[in-house]
Amino acid sequence: MSGEINLNRRRLFGMAASAVAAVEFGLPGAARAQLADALTMQRPTVRPDANNSFGSLNSIRAGELEIGYAEAGGEHDPVVLLLHGWPYDIHTYVDVAPLLAAQGYRVIVPYLRGYGTTRFLSSETPRNGQQAALAADMIALMDALGIETAIIAGCDWGARTVNIMAALWPERCQAMVSVSGYLIGSRMANAKPLPPEAELAWWYQFYFATERGQLGYRQNTRQFAGLIWRTASPAWQFDDATFERSARALDNPDHVAITIHNYRWRLGLAEGEARFDALEEKLATGPKISVPTITLEGDANGAPHPEPSVYAAKFSGRYEHRTITGGIGHNLPQEAPEAFAQAVLDVARL
Repeated sequence: MSGEINLNRRRLFGMAASAVAAVEFGLPGAARAQLADALTMQRPTVRPDANNSFGSLNSIRAGELEIGYAEAGGEHDPVVLLLHGWPYDIHTYVDVAPLLAAQGYRVIVPYLRGYGTTRFLSSETPRNGQQAALAADMIALMDALGIETAIIAGCDWGARTVNIMAALWPERCQAMVSVSGYLIGSRMANAKPLPPEAELAWWYQFYFATERGQLGYRQNTRQFAGLIWRTASPAWQFDDATFERSARALDNPDHVAITIHNYRWRLGLAEGEARFDALEEKLATGPKISVPTITLEGDANGAPHPEPSVYAAKFSGRYEHRTITGGIGHNLPQEAPEAFAQAVLDVARL
């Protein structure tokens, strides 16, 4: 019975994703189906979570934050910046980072604002979760670390952030790996209603739009995150220790505020900061991404996500898509670390 439920859930989210993509890109599915060549890769044989931790963490002042981050590899090696999503943390890349470091890369894995050891420098700074703010944080981090260019890669919120970096600051991005493809959002597009099945897939977004939802997420953050982990990756058999290791990052004092603002901003229910208005205007046009890109998708992603054929035309440079098979869900880098690391290595040579 549980297998049938999971299959139906994936079908539901697939319908939701198609509806979201139609609104976001205004594209007929049949036309887009001709634009992407899917390269199917097998689930890696390495056991995920082979590494328990990153060891000691670093921190640096960058923009309005003190950003906590893990690092692997040599100081003078070419840089890979890896960005996690919600409700995950840097351990999304705990097995990816050593694979890349062994191949001669300096790997930087920061906590996003509202996660882990990252903190705002001032109590007066708005706890702003809008998409442009997160991308500006990462440019500030690169500046603070003296990094001119990097390969950028991410999933979930992290994928959206690297998409924005590549679209707005392509000169800082050598290449990009993005799970679930093109995720740059538009509040104008988000204002349009979707079919009921698609609206259902985003249930938590509407829950967060209410004061009850904000209170519920604050009171039940771990339980909520566990539910998202299970539904977004229905075939991933993570244990309690793996979940708890990441859930601690959600104890950040600003986590709930950043999460709630992020989802309310998307729906036009919360304002962003005026200093990001010009950036958001550019992002609302759905800019194409010219840097070399590999997009990835798991074959068992239970979260809302667009089909690869929908977003292929958004990448105007050298581009490749890979579908990772074997029950790989939404948190792809942690579930399939070898496949993700290989995509990073390969995108540098596209």
